[in-house]
Amino acid sequence: MACATGSQGCNSQDKLSNSAARRLLVRLREAFAHRRQRDALAALDGRLLDDVGVSREDAAREISKPIWK
Repeated sequence: MACATGSQGCNSQDKLSNSAARRLLVRLREAFAHRRQRDALAALDGRLLDDVGVSREDAAREISKPIWK
């Protein structure tokens, strides 16, 4: 059971679990944001990549990174 904010019955284990769960959610949001950004980068053609100053090789390198990086 999660520790409610301000609850006097919470112990340090509850707080630690709650903190770990928050960190995990933050990391998951970041990972999926990276995936969406890389998908958008993959959709750009050469002309648009030139417009934003990214080479096709740099784009390919970024696109091929795992979701957690």
